[in-house]
Amino acid sequence: MSDQDSPEQSPNPPEQVDTLIDRDHGRRYWEGVEATVNGMLGGFPHVSRVDLQGSKNFLAKLGFGNKPGKRVAQTALEGGAGIGRVTEGLLLSGIAEQVDVIEPIAKFTEGLKGKPGVRNIFNMGLEDWEPEEGVQYDLIWIQWCVGHLTDAQLVGFLERCKSVLNPEWGLIVVKENNSTSGGDDFDETDSSVTREDASFRRIFEQAGLRLIKVELQKGFHVAPIALLPVRMYALKPVQQ
Repeated sequence: MSDQDSPEQSPNPPEQVDTLIDRDHGRRYWEGVEATVNGMLGGFPHVSRVDLQGSKNFLAKLGFGNKPGKRVAQTALEGGAGIGRVTEGLLLSGIAEQVDVIEPIAKFTEGLKGKPGVRNIFNMGLEDWEPEEGVQYDLIWIQWCVGHLTDAQLVGFLERCKSVLNPEWGLIVVKENNSTSGGDDFDETDSSVTREDASFRRIFEQAGLRLIKVELQKGFHVAPIALLPVRMYALKPVQQ
């Protein structure tokens, strides 16, 4: 793991704020967001390039990519794909041959229909998604979306992801904001939770996943705005 892998310590157990999540409220919020990079990134479209490059670099360290010595995933899954910013800008740019996407807001995925490399589009929440029989993924990428799931729903989703992961070299990556308040924070605007690092680690353990690499995304602090820290967690089933 990297030098920045030690979990943030909280003096008290985190408050169970995930019980405040209202699925319908969250869906209404995103239905009102424009289907653009600006809309997906909450008014900070300039971070997209840095975000995608950071993700690409992280995956390269884990053996994924189209350069000599790296491996291209035959099939990948993106959870919470939005308009396909990551699907097109990362996964289909030398990381994976085919991508399935999960995204509950149908208007966001309209532009992905018929795009080369986009295989299946599942317009549903991560909590409702069930893998198709016989499917297998080499890479599962989940970014900036799990705040709309309760802890129990996130554990369940990760367990289903684990069940369809390539047993030889499959990988799950979760890339999310981390709270810096000493606990998990609820946002009434879109009815989501920003979890602290320790909460993610606890959830991963409950889902039967082990961390193989963790890194902080660099380059997001653009004056005068200081964004929340973003961590990338690479995960494999505990038995691997």
